[in-house]
Amino acid sequence: MSPFADQSASAGSLSAVQRRAVQTLLQIAPVVDELGARFADAGHEIALVGGPVRDILLGRGSKDLDFATSAHPDVVERLLQGWANHIWDIGKAFGTIGCRKGDWVLEITTYRSESYDPTSRKPEVSYGDSLEGDLSRRDFAMNAMAVRLPSRTFVDPYGGLEDVAHQTIRTPGRPEDSFSDDPLRMMRAARFAAQLGFTPDPAVVAAMTAMAERITIVSAERVRDELIKLVCSDHPRIGLDLLVSTGLAKHVLPELPALQLERDEHHRHKDVYEHSLTVLDQAIDLESRLPVPTPDFISRFAALIHDIGKPKTRRFEGAGKVTFHHHDVVGAKLARKRMKALRFSNEQIEQVGKLVELHLRFHGYGTGEWTDSAVRRYVRDAGDQLERLHVLTRADCTTRNKRKADALRAAYDDLEARIERLKEQEELDALRPDLDGNQIMQILGIPPGREVGQAYKFLMELRLDRGPLGEDEARAELLRWWSERA
Repeated sequence: MSPFADQSASAGSLSAVQRRAVQTLLQIAPVVDELGARFADAGHEIALVGGPVRDILLGRGSKDLDFATSAHPDVVERLLQGWANHIWDIGKAFGTIGCRKGDWVLEITTYRSESYDPTSRKPEVSYGDSLEGDLSRRDFAMNAMAVRLPSRTFVDPYGGLEDVAHQTIRTPGRPEDSFSDDPLRMMRAARFAAQLGFTPDPAVVAAMTAMAERITIVSAERVRDELIKLVCSDHPRIGLDLLVSTGLAKHVLPELPALQLERDEHHRHKDVYEHSLTVLDQAIDLESRLPVPTPDFISRFAALIHDIGKPKTRRFEGAGKVTFHHHDVVGAKLARKRMKALRFSNEQIEQVGKLVELHLRFHGYGTGEWTDSAVRRYVRDAGDQLERLHVLTRADCTTRNKRKADALRAAYDDLEARIERLKEQEELDALRPDLDGNQIMQILGIPPGREVGQAYKFLMELRLDRGPLGEDEARAELLRWWSERA
């Protein structure tokens, strides 16, 4: 249990909290004791630092630990030899050596003193000479705590323990200086608010607002990685609201604050932005349905941006009616464009793009009974994103009218049941025509080429319309089509 479970620690009682905190941290022994002794015997300092200290204090401990040391990377590698099960040096240029010891994953970084070029996307790394100096360059006070090893001395020069107790996000020094050094820290503030439920200090929020444009010097890859962490946090709405209210979202995901300008056509929400956050919340609630590890960034991000096509498709009609025709298609294009700019993988871009493009498909069939042909096409078009599409479509129902919500839920239950029945009968997961390309060429007596593809497409449409035909009927239909075409 976290020593802050009652959230009532005051400044006067922090010494007692510190003692309990150190005892909590000692639960990770013997790995830290062994490592501390190994470095001390070689004449070097080492301390457990940063996020792992904070998380362990909050009862959120994991098997990933970060350490800071006076030893340079070559020395760290040598000291780990014969002790760690596996060592890697992928971060050596930045002073970090990683290793695995049993179930633990450790990263050990030489004390750093980073200097920043105000116009550069990357910090220039130079080695520091003290733990206190290393802690001073960290993003937030709650991440600037340490436990010296092997003495187990708790080090907290910037009041991080009190911030954890009071659930506050502060910088070790002036936030303007910290954010000027590394503007990505502004996004980290939003991410930690979403992950931990902490409240940024007013000075932090003010600096984020005043310096929001500075995020544009940060590389797209670093912004992307921070956005993924935020969206996959426990309460992403909190962090997203902070990005929007401070103006940061305008520079990293401008399509999101743009939704605040749009009134949804059913007047159910303050604006489309609020609707999108509600859809995100509901998609998270439905994540357990997915056959993929969760939290699932793809389904969450698709839920967040599924309506970003609305601003460009808004039309005013008679009697104050507002429409957003084709916002699904436009939104898919915008989603792909934004994700490409943020350097997402082609696979991620296509997954999210497909979900945004298909999120209205269920409603396109109205309230009537779906034909088998419509069900087959729904499955075909969704492809490997069908389960995520189920989640997105269900999450997109945010009406406050209980009767309507129940009707939509029942209709989608029926659709899913129909899909399962057809899957059992027709092998929908491997939907293909009754004849393959070689059979088409043999039956029609034609060589490989465009006509084979046209014939295959005809048979595929026939398969979607009528279900499995069998080879004989498919052959007859193919010959009829070929004859009529000629």
